Amino acid sequence: MRFFPWGFWLLCVASAPARGDSGSKARSCAEVRQLYGAKGFSLSGVPQAEISGEHLRICPQGYTCCTSEMEENFANKSRSEFEAMMKEAGRSVQTTLTAQHRSFDSYFQDLLNKSEKALYDAFPSMYGELYTQNMKVFKDLYSELRRYYRGSNINLEEALNEFWTRLLERLFKLMNPQYHITDEYLDCMVKHAEQHKPFGEVPRDLKVKATRAFIAARSYAQGFLVGSDVVKKVSQVSLSHECTRAIMKLMYCPHCRGMSSVKPCNNYCLNVVKGCLANQADLNTEWKYLMDSLVVVADRLDGPYNVDTVIGTIHMRIAEAISNLQENKDSITAKVFQGCGNPKISTKGSSSDDKKRRGKVALEAKSSAQALEMLVLDAKGNLTALKTYWITLPSSLCSKKVMASSAADDKCWNGMTKGSYLPEVMGDGLANQINNPEVEVDITKPDMTIRQQIMQLKIMTNRLGNANIGNDVDFQDASDDMSGSGSGDSCPDDVCGKRLSKSPSTRQPETHAIPKQSGHGINGASSRSLPSAFLLLLSVAFIAMQHLWR
Repeated sequence: MRFFPWGFWLLCVASAPARGDSGSKARSCAEVRQLYGAKGFSLSGVPQAEISGEHLRICPQGYTCCTSEMEENFANKSRSEFEAMMKEAGRSVQTTLTAQHRSFDSYFQDLLNKSEKALYDAFPSMYGELYTQNMKVFKDLYSELRRYYRGSNINLEEALNEFWTRLLERLFKLMNPQYHITDEYLDCMVKHAEQHKPFGEVPRDLKVKATRAFIAARSYAQGFLVGSDVVKKVSQVSLSHECTRAIMKLMYCPHCRGMSSVKPCNNYCLNVVKGCLANQADLNTEWKYLMDSLVVVADRLDGPYNVDTVIGTIHMRIAEAISNLQENKDSITAKVFQGCGNPKISTKGSSSDDKKRRGKVALEAKSSAQALEMLVLDAKGNLTALKTYWITLPSSLCSKKVMASSAADDKCWNGMTKGSYLPEVMGDGLANQINNPEVEVDITKPDMTIRQQIMQLKIMTNRLGNANIGNDVDFQDASDDMSGSGSGDSCPDDVCGKRLSKSPSTRQPETHAIPKQSGHGINGASSRSLPSAFLLLLSVAFIAMQHLWR
């Protein structure tokens, strides 16, 4: 009967490896429980130790600390956290752009306000009733200039022409109080007087310079607001279902696998985020054009268009024009009488002493050119830094928010386990995600909200381009002109002609590194080989018992 001890021992040896490493004590889920509770979830039903993971739908189905409910809660949490990361990154850009707008807007409005105040302070003593009886004409001019700068659909050249016409009519009557001048006579007077340039070259010169300066200033200020608004709207775009699964797998599956301290592989993170933000990356081309256009116009404002001098001296140019009219009063009046006839003598007596210029008061314009120069330098630095925002966003999120490992780390979370990540990093933009191994992306269906924002960038860049050469453009909302096409929304026919579907029958095989099995096993090839090993050892035991029996 000596065979029994030998046979029993061999059977024990044969059965020992049948469970692989799973025979060891299951690891504690204390870290996951702590994290789960910290996220605001109830710990009821959360395992104390690892359990089998056949129920998992997103994470690898090995031993796990996550139930189906936990996996779903973590997926929803990862979605909200990633969207919050996007909004936070967007707010930083918005803050930069709105701060630039606020600085320039404050500078420009202050420039205009100082010019208007200088006019109101000096003109009463300079011109007496010539000013006081026509104060509304000057106020209306500055009001129109402000409305234009703020985006009203005003023809600036027409507004300036109207100012000079109204001013000429009022001043002509005040300088000829002994005559009864009707509205019909004023119409005739304007036609004849304009031929002889009653205000000298000031109206033409101011119209050219002020128009260019205001067009550039308005477009420049508006460009910052459009850029900020685009970032805000794009940051609010919701994640797709496929992206949510990929983000969950990236951020929380390592916790479920008992690898809370293992950071995601950097390239793995990049592929996930590039897949999720594929549409956003298509903003890159038009975004760079907008940033470059703002830089060009900024140089114009501080250079050829000389905004500080042109806007800050409007009151001085008006004073110069009035002086020209006064100095040429007799010749202008004579030519008007010659062309329109002599008006009737007024029956009302009047004294022209107070209507005449009372004395020359020196008008000064305090230069703020240095302030503008500093504004432009600061703006150019920020705009240059923001040029690559959309294509650097994935790496920024991975390094600063997801806290991915370094690129050389071969002991990181690769989506399956702790190890290396082998797939190559995808390019930027929607079309380049056709073979993204981490996120299923339908490259034939671009996000329409983002396409609309691409169109808004194009429209604003076109306005800045016109402003750069002094052409005026209206600021009506052109969103209705969006035709569905835009930068980055086209792709080759051989790519867009087919829908990418990564179903089990078409999805390319995973190329993650095969991990070394340590601790307890995971469902895979190694665990499937255990039954065959058991049968082999059982056969050896049977042969040994037969030998002993003999």
